[in-house]
Amino acid sequence: MKSFALKNGLRTGVTFGVIIVTMFLIGFTVTGAVLIGKILGASSSISGAALLPYFVIFMILIGMWAGASAARRPLVGADVLVDALGAGLMAGLVSGLFATVIGYIFGVAISNKIDPRGYLASVSPESVRMFLFNQSPLIGSLLLLILMVVSALAAAGLSFVFRNNDWLKNTARKTSDSAFCVLRSERVTSLVQNKYARYAAMAVLAAALIILPRTWGGYWNYVLGTVGIYIILGLGLNIVTGWAGQLVIGYVAFFAIGAYTFALLTAPAPHHLMWNFWVAMALAVLAAGISGLLIGLPILNLRGDYLAIVTLGAGEIIRILLKSDLMTPYTAGPRGIRDIAGPTIFGRSFATDVDFMYLIIIAVLVVSFLAHRLQNSRTGKAWFAINLDETVARATGINAFASKLLALSLSAAVAGLAGVLFASRNQFTGPDDHALMVAINVICLVIVGGIGNIPGIFLGAFALKGLPEVLREIESYRMLVFGVLLVVMMRLRPEGFLPAKRPELEKSAAKLEYATQSDSSASGTGAHSQPGKDA
Repeated sequence: MKSFALKNGLRTGVTFGVIIVTMFLIGFTVTGAVLIGKILGASSSISGAALLPYFVIFMILIGMWAGASAARRPLVGADVLVDALGAGLMAGLVSGLFATVIGYIFGVAISNKIDPRGYLASVSPESVRMFLFNQSPLIGSLLLLILMVVSALAAAGLSFVFRNNDWLKNTARKTSDSAFCVLRSERVTSLVQNKYARYAAMAVLAAALIILPRTWGGYWNYVLGTVGIYIILGLGLNIVTGWAGQLVIGYVAFFAIGAYTFALLTAPAPHHLMWNFWVAMALAVLAAGISGLLIGLPILNLRGDYLAIVTLGAGEIIRILLKSDLMTPYTAGPRGIRDIAGPTIFGRSFATDVDFMYLIIIAVLVVSFLAHRLQNSRTGKAWFAINLDETVARATGINAFASKLLALSLSAAVAGLAGVLFASRNQFTGPDDHALMVAINVICLVIVGGIGNIPGIFLGAFALKGLPEVLREIESYRMLVFGVLLVVMMRLRPEGFLPAKRPELEKSAAKLEYATQSDSSASGTGAHSQPGKDA
């Protein structure tokens, strides 16, 4: 067995050992067991001894992940089974020792009638007993170590077999090649490019968007409506950050301005204006856009971290002002604004969850269409040039400051629209609805989905706002999941799941042929003129 295999296993084992200890200390081992139970059809209220089998499965999966990761690392020299098993054994042994030590320490504490919840709220005596398989600290710790070693060894051996099985590799290669051939075939290409096929796909999508909100129910309409609002926020932030390359952390300020402007114009208190929904929405979007213009004028000459810090300060200033007693007569202060008006068309109220879902879908489609048109416009190309290199963009004649100011204003207007939909749907808005966490969520979904890519915004919004609602058990770990996900994305896919494609310079066939003929003519003229010159 070579030393590099042991080093791979040691490095992987330490990593997974730290992960296991962290999950134990924050109570995620119990949450993971509950998730495994739900996947296998158990009741969501399962607890106690009935949860133990699912915890065992959860730990086996972690051990197999550790073993497969250690064996999958590139091994110098011949890829032999002994090296793979050695790496897996080391990974399982080291990660198991981490789990054994932490389990034994807390098991002894429980045996001595010490409640760990006085120090770590998520570590209950029941979770410690489950972690030790309802055994004594010594026996439970040894069982945990054996479980990790065996599962890691098994995964390392399976990884080696799959990696070195010619039949499996050839089958996978043939399957992928066949799939690519089908996707790139002339028939599929012509079908995709056929305008009637596109019209049919659009008709099916439109029918689904019309029918589904009436069948989802109130809860799912609310969840997917929230996803839609965050899609709009992501599309807005994508303009100034993804395309123009300006990091704006205080983006939630424009969201708050749109929501509060609309609320103050339509709510009965504190000013009793009660304006029409559509007029108030237009003014709220306009107010958010103008605020982006006014905030951008003094700060857009800054770059990088300086711009991010200044916009962060602007967002916090607005939130603090909305919450202060000084502004209570004007913005209702910390209590927020209630009874915000919903949309009406020809006197008919559209305030149900289904109606709002339709309104949010229409807003998402409109903003997506406008964003697509902007991306392919002359202005969008100017933003992209500024993002790549502002100095070079200025040298080509682009007014960088005006372009960045336009990007921030349009981005702020889109955030204002999202604020209007948020306030009107909830019929309430307050300072806590516009905390910094909202801006962090939007930045995360843009990064995870793919900076600068419109479909990536949809994927990021569904991943970061939709999945936590589906997996309510991990809602308490949302910040932890966000942090881990961002670190993983920066390491593995720094441009996001669906990165934006870099535009390429294309020449038409006619121009290319003309350029070739011109070069040939110039070469021929030069060749014939040279003898005359010598004569």
